[in-house]
This record gives sequence, C-alpha cells and structure tokens, in this order.
Amino acid sequence: MDDQRAVAVWRDGAAVRVPADQPVVTAFDAGLARGDGVFESVLVDGGATPRLGDHLVRLQRSTRLLDLPPVPDDAWRELVAAATEGWPADVEGVCRLFLTRGDGAAPTALALLAPVGEDVLRQRRDGVRVVALTYGLAADVRAGAPWLLGGAKTLSYAVNMAAQRHAHAVGADDVVFTSAEGQLLEGPTSTVVWASGGTLHTPPADLGILAGTTQARLFSAAETDGWPTAVTPGTVADLHAADAVWLLSGIRGAARVTSLDGVARDDAGLTARVQDLLARP
Repeated sequence: MDDQRAVAVWRDGAAVRVPADQPVVTAFDAGLARGDGVFESVLVDGGATPRLGDHLVRLQRSTRLLDLPPVPDDAWRELVAAATEGWPADVEGVCRLFLTRGDGAAPTALALLAPVGEDVLRQRRDGVRVVALTYGLAADVRAGAPWLLGGAKTLSYAVNMAAQRHAHAVGADDVVFTSAEGQLLEGPTSTVVWASGGTLHTPPADLGILAGTTQARLFSAAETDGWPTAVTPGTVADLHAADAVWLLSGIRGAARVTSLDGVARDDAGLTARVQDLLARP
C-alpha cells in the first residue's frame, strides 16, 4: 500500500470507499464553515477495531448534544469496514469518524484512516512533558450550560490545538487544563489519571469534560485486578504529589507524565501495570 490512507463516505444509503485525495466535502459544509460537527478517533490494531463500540456510544452522545441528524451504528460500522478493508495487520492505524451538519440538505458522515503518527508512538513509549493551563471557566459552568457543549467531542478544536502549540513553544508536549479556580479538567485530547494512596483517580465528568473511553476501560480492568479507583476532584498540586500521572486517549493509550510545569516527576514503576491492564481483552 503506497499511500497508507483511506476514506469512506456515506452516500445514498451506503458506505463508499473513495481515493484518499478525492474531495468529499463541499465548501458549504457547516463542519468546515463553523466546526459544527462531532468526531471520534478509533484505534485500528491488527487490522481490526476492537474498541469501536465504546466510541460509537460516545459519538451518539455527542450527536445528541449537538442536535445533529443521527446516523445509526450500523452505518458507522459499514463506513469503518469500508475504510479499513485491506489495511495491513502490522500497521497501527487511526480511523477518524466525522459527522457534520452538512450543507443544509443532508449531514456528512465520513471515515478517514491513516497510520498512527510517529510522535504518538514516541509519546506512548517515552511519556510526555506537560504544562497546566487555565480553561478560563469556573468548574461548574458547563454542567449548567448545555450550549457550551461540555462532554461533547466536537470539531471545534481550535482552542485545544492552540493550547498544544503553546505547550510546544514553552518546551512541553501537552497540556492539562484547569478551571478558573484551579480544579483539574482534562487534556486537549486526553483524560487525566493519577495514582495516589494506592488508588487511581480521575476528575469528575460532571465538570463538563469528555468522558474518556480509555479511562473507563482502565478503571474497569484495575478494579478487577484489585486496584481501587475513584472519581476525585483534584488540583495541579495533587498531580505534583501523586505517585504517577498519565494522559489517556484511545490512540496514544497511557502516556506517563515525565514533567509538570517544568518539574520532573517519576511514575513509581506503575506505567507498566497500567499499560498491561489496557492491553487486556
């Protein structure tokens, strides 16, 4: 496969695979003009998508929060199947599912497939340097303001990407957002998890953060393995005091935080256990 990319689009009630360089979105699509849409990123491992179901649950929730025309799970599965057909089993891929409001006549549903980037593989292996940045809102604002789309995975990622660019400019790899009063929220593309007092912790989703599919899977496996878990409001000070901190996402997995705001930190040897738990069926 020379060009390791694939695209499938939903047309006339069917998933149609098209050349990766073929235009498939009109310039009048609301997803392009206004970021009016949702998406999910699904890991392709061994040519399969074992976690697709978890992502479809979250995709449908995001669809409802934006009041987008719903696309059935079966259609999404057809799109994924069309995009991943013939994908090499020895190449990890990321399949991105996009749903936009379209051009006013019909929504746009797409599946885009490409290899996992080298930077993601490096961060999975070596960890990430992180800075804490304010999100600028009080912790309880988004829970009571549905128009702010807290908990939806939307295409409006300009702030998230700007935060990551700022992190790169100050010599870091990624970001942990905090509320105006200093409560931990999430990363631009990840969920925050820390180990402290023999327990795994993550911030409450009712702060308006995105529910993490990888975090949920880790906590389920940890509980089965005898490692207690808790949903815990936290601060940056709690991360500094923790035994280990990770940023979790569906493609990168568990990336250990190697420094926080310029302060180097260890993982107490716990990352191997976390990654082993995530690798279980």
